[in-house]
Amino acid sequence: MSVDRICENERRVLVAGAGGAVGWPLCNLLIAEGWKVFGTTRSCERARLFQRVGVEPVIVDVYDAEKLCKLLVEVQPEVVVHQLTDLPPGLDPKQMPEGLVRNMRIRDVGTRHLIAASIRARATRIVVQSIAFAYKRGQQPHMEGDPLESDALCAFEQQVIESPLEGLILRYGHFYGPGTGFDEPHHVPAPVHVDAAADAARRALVHGEPGVYNVAEEDGAVDIGKARALLGWDPAFRLNI
Repeated sequence: MSVDRICENERRVLVAGAGGAVGWPLCNLLIAEGWKVFGTTRSCERARLFQRVGVEPVIVDVYDAEKLCKLLVEVQPEVVVHQLTDLPPGLDPKQMPEGLVRNMRIRDVGTRHLIAASIRARATRIVVQSIAFAYKRGQQPHMEGDPLESDALCAFEQQVIESPLEGLILRYGHFYGPGTGFDEPHHVPAPVHVDAAADAARRALVHGEPGVYNVAEEDGAVDIGKARALLGWDPAFRLNI
C-alpha cells in the first residue's frame, strides 16, 4: 500500500470492515463529505472495488496485530471506525452458532488489536459497532445505562470505554436494507436501516461525547434520544445513490 504525503488540512479516517453492510454506505458518505477514506479488507478483489469508488484499500487481517499496527501508522487516521463482524449472510440460522463464535472473537481479539494500532497511529477517536438488542429484560424503552445480558458484550464495550481514545459505541438495532438479506424490518424489535446506521457513524466522527448511543428506529424497544440530541441523528435517513 502506498500512502500519499499527508496534506496539512486533510482529514483521514480508517473504516475497518469497509466492505460490509454498514461500512460500504459509510464510505460513500465520508467520501462525499471530503474525507480521505481508507478501508480494510482481506480481499484483493474487494480492494480493486474500493479503488474504483475512491476508497484507499488497506489489505490486512485484523488478527495480524503487527501488520495492522504498521499499516495504521502509515495511514495516520484521525478517526478509526470499527464495523467488523463475522456473521453468516442473512443471519442463516444453520450457520449462526459458528458465526456467533467467530463474531465474539472479532469483538474480543480484533477490537483489542484495532485499539492498540489506533493508539500507535495517534488516532484521537474510535467509533465502534455494538448491538441494541442485548439488554437484560426490564422496563422499555431501554436507556444506554441499562444492564446488558451478555458479559462478553460488556467486556467488548469496556475495551473501548477504557482506552485512551475518545470511544463512541453505537448500539445498532437489527439491520435491514442492502447487504443484510432483509429488504424490510423482519418482525424484530429495534430495527435500523443500514443507511441510517452508516449516517450515525458518519456523525459520530466529529459529533457527540465519548460513550454509548442507541441507534435504532423508535418502536418502544430502546430510547434514541441521546443519538438524536448529541449526534443530530435521524433514523429516517437514506442514501440517495
